[in-house]
Amino acid sequence: MAERKAFLLRMEPGLWAELEAWAADELRSVNGQIEYVLKQAVAKRKGSAGSPKGDRGRLESGTDADAT
Repeated sequence: MAERKAFLLRMEPGLWAELEAWAADELRSVNGQIEYVLKQAVAKRKGSAGSPKGDRGRLESGTDADAT
């Protein structure tokens, strides 16, 4: 299995409850649901790379893309 990065995430209890219910509906853990949602958001963002600001904040060759 690929190595995973662990980190602490704080959120409002109401948001946790919503994520917990959503995860249960899709037979995932809350952690799995958060990872799924983040992957979807990253894929959507990459899909908008055609826009002039689509890659804002991405790094290329170790430098900020906006600095070139």
